[in-house]
Amino acid sequence: MKIKKNDSVIVIAGNDKGKKGKVLKILPDKGRAIVEGVNFVKRHTKPRKQGQKAGILEKEAAINLTNLMAICTKCDKGVRVGTRILADGKRARVCKSCGEMLDKE
Repeated sequence: MKIKKNDSVIVIAGNDKGKKGKVLKILPDKGRAIVEGVNFVKRHTKPRKQGQKAGILEKEAAINLTNLMAICTKCDKGVRVGTRILADGKRARVCKSCGEMLDKE
């Protein structure tokens, strides 16, 4: 998978096009991700427990992974992600534009 949790991403399609955020959660079986500050939905709630407030809550909904692009820290823009095998045999994600490693290990 090209995008992982805690990656910085930019939305490239949809109502939130151009917004940037951090990936909070990945849903690989559905091919979607929840991104901080992107794709808000409103949820109307009733108080279910003593002391719980009713009202309209806004929260982030899942967005399709095809509408997201990883942000390279060196290029500071949305980039395509490739892989490179390191000397120790581990696989690392790299920026296709500048070759900078996206994994912070």
